[in-house]
Amino acid sequence: MKNIRVGYLPLYIKLYDDNGQDRTPLVEHMEKLIAMLRERGLEVFPAEELCRVKEEFERAVRRFNELKVDAVITQHLAYSPSLESIEALLQLDAPIVVFDTTPDYQLLATADKINCIDNDHGIHGVQDMCCMLRKNQKPYTICAGHAFHSNVIDRVVGACRAAAAKKFFTNARIGSVGGSFIGMGDFLIDDERYHNDIGATIHYMTPDVSNYYLSQITDDEIDAEIDRNAKECRIEIKQTDCYRQATRSGLAIRKWMVAEQLNCCTVNFLTLDKCGLPKMPFVECCRILERGQGYAGEGDVLTAGLVGALASVYPDTTFTEMFCPDWEQNMILLSHMGESNPRLANWKPLIADMRFRYNSCGDTVAMYNCYRPGKVVYVNLAPMKDRFTMIITEGEILDVGLIDGAYRRNTQGWLKPCKPIDVFLEEYSNAGGTHHSAMVYDADISEIRAFGRMMGFEVIEIR
Repeated sequence: MKNIRVGYLPLYIKLYDDNGQDRTPLVEHMEKLIAMLRERGLEVFPAEELCRVKEEFERAVRRFNELKVDAVITQHLAYSPSLESIEALLQLDAPIVVFDTTPDYQLLATADKINCIDNDHGIHGVQDMCCMLRKNQKPYTICAGHAFHSNVIDRVVGACRAAAAKKFFTNARIGSVGGSFIGMGDFLIDDERYHNDIGATIHYMTPDVSNYYLSQITDDEIDAEIDRNAKECRIEIKQTDCYRQATRSGLAIRKWMVAEQLNCCTVNFLTLDKCGLPKMPFVECCRILERGQGYAGEGDVLTAGLVGALASVYPDTTFTEMFCPDWEQNMILLSHMGESNPRLANWKPLIADMRFRYNSCGDTVAMYNCYRPGKVVYVNLAPMKDRFTMIITEGEILDVGLIDGAYRRNTQGWLKPCKPIDVFLEEYSNAGGTHHSAMVYDADISEIRAFGRMMGFEVIEIR
């Protein structure tokens, strides 16, 4: 997982300083909260001063934008008039995470103590600020609770993870090998809309590009990759020359992604031969996912970017799709031709010969595995005419299936959705879900929801 960098913006009111009120206990409490966030892995950059008036907020926002933080956490140490901060907040490049908390856990029992009201009244400052953010259509995520008596710190960290995923997606550089799959319309998006609405850019592997990187691959590099595969996977290969050519294709894509700083990729197996690659590189497609980069099959640049964004903060993410229903067992077969994240394998992955007749490149090799059992969030992104719809739902991968896949040579996972599959499939298609998706293990669905909202997507949750 990438290091998540956040700004920390403490809001205060100049009136209290003018009246000589002691802010020391509030500052000490804030420093404890920052330490707790750092303990959970966030790299925190506090504002260089408590911000009270416009000029102080402007300085803080300028600094956060220059640092290119993934998110900015706000904390009201006291009431802070929103007109002092709102103009600066509207200039923030990063998403806002509102940390709505106070020092004291009990108020009624301690109401006779000096300063308990002064120290614990920041919540109405939050309300003032959030009203103004909403009025100005500036997105924010709010996390409320006591830091020592709830999971609010974890929720703040989760919202920052969502913000980091957003930052990845809006800056994604996606490689396309073979272009779009002709006839598949559900996830199709043109490059201009993708860049204008999300921020991602598409980069194409032309025949000249593939020939250049293929020429850079040495026999020693192919041998090293095959040796690595032998250590990490079971191998059933008879067509050794085919295996070497498929490995060469995969290494060419890898070198191209490194040289062009691509963090996602998609491969269209139908038109792969037109790019000049000798074999379909299914094993490298799996390695892309294993490295925490984005991948989707069949020229699907949109889902490749989605997978990459989620994988940037949730390494146990894969590209997948719903293939077949088992009505009797109330579960759905997840599968694809030969692309999945080997981090999620229930058994040692198998690399084997693959009969392949979908392009002029002929037979290739592929990596197969079965998904390990566990709780998952299934995530789908669909481009509608005037917006994007993101469907999210929780489910479970069951501990069932054949060791090498449902068809002996096929990656598989058996998904038990959150409700009977007939109802689930109806709701999924009524929401306009595409047939390519991302799947994330052990993620909090509220964080995925926050990511979608930060992106400006319409988020539909099936539950």
